[in-house]
Amino acid sequence: MNWSVIFEPDTLALYMQGLAVTLQLTLISLAIGAVLALLMALALVSRSAPIRLPVAAFTYFMRGTPLLIQVYLIYYGFAQLEWVQARWDTVWPWTQFKEPFFCALLSFSLNTAAYTAEMLAGAIRETHKGEVEAARAMGMGRWQLMRRIVLPSAIRRMLPAYGNEVVMMLHSSSLASTVPALLDLTGAASRVYSDFYLPFEAYLFAAAIYLCITFSLIGGCRLLERRYLGYLAPRKA
Repeated sequence: MNWSVIFEPDTLALYMQGLAVTLQLTLISLAIGAVLALLMALALVSRSAPIRLPVAAFTYFMRGTPLLIQVYLIYYGFAQLEWVQARWDTVWPWTQFKEPFFCALLSFSLNTAAYTAEMLAGAIRETHKGEVEAARAMGMGRWQLMRRIVLPSAIRRMLPAYGNEVVMMLHSSSLASTVPALLDLTGAASRVYSDFYLPFEAYLFAAAIYLCITFSLIGGCRLLERRYLGYLAPRKA
């Protein structure tokens, strides 16, 4: 194995460029997905069928189809429609569909939003009745109850599952390498492999970087769980 090529300045710079794109895609998609998930979770627990059913159909589709297919549908499908291309140079947001980064970011954001919305909606439904009854006894209205009692409690309880989603989103960002002209961490490893014919070195180095990021994310999630779910931990004698 020839590791000296991997640690050459040009090769390391290529990996750092791919790492920057991977982190941007992961963090921005998680941020956008969290905002969309909150809105969709409220729709999923709504009593109104016209509000609940379209969102439920959307989350069902996004969770039931591979993320790679969704990337292809947005970049190779939706972005190639004639009426979208006719607005590429004039109308926002259609002007963004010619950008590979935007297409990948959009697909990742919608995917993580669907999964997170179902997690949050499930946590809202499982809120203990005693908390709701106590809040109503204090005279809280429906939206005040949701904002001050139900949502904070549900978000705390979904933290362990959401930590897994964060890690999965990081790993799923490797699919950005399938979008032309977009160089993420996996794409950088593929380019090193094609240039130097070093498959093990190229992909093992990328895997090591993914592992470091994963452990950092897991550590951050564990700190949040310890901070906000500490009251559920068994008390020491």
